Amino acid sequence: MTDEHREIPEPGELVYPARPSWAPAFFALGAVAAVGGIFAEGFMVRGWIYSIIGLVILLFALASMIRSAVRDYFRLPRKQEARRAVLPVEKIKFPLS
Repeated sequence: MTDEHREIPEPGELVYPARPSWAPAFFALGAVAAVGGIFAEGFMVRGWIYSIIGLVILLFALASMIRSAVRDYFRLPRKQEARRAVLPVEKIKFPLS
């Protein structure tokens, strides 16, 4: 541990996380229903009906994810100030043995 005080510079880049969404969960549900419909023959209704329902859910979820990604892209600032953080120079001190 050292007693010297170092100033840590501000970060040079900003991170913009995506908004939370249920679309990936519905996409997975639609994919499972679409594939599971192949093996669900004879369970209440025909298997291809499950596949069609799964594909519809999958397509709506995919459209929602694409729409959200486009909206998030255009929400970003057009120009970002490029600030470079100067990395501090560290001296390596070997322990005396």
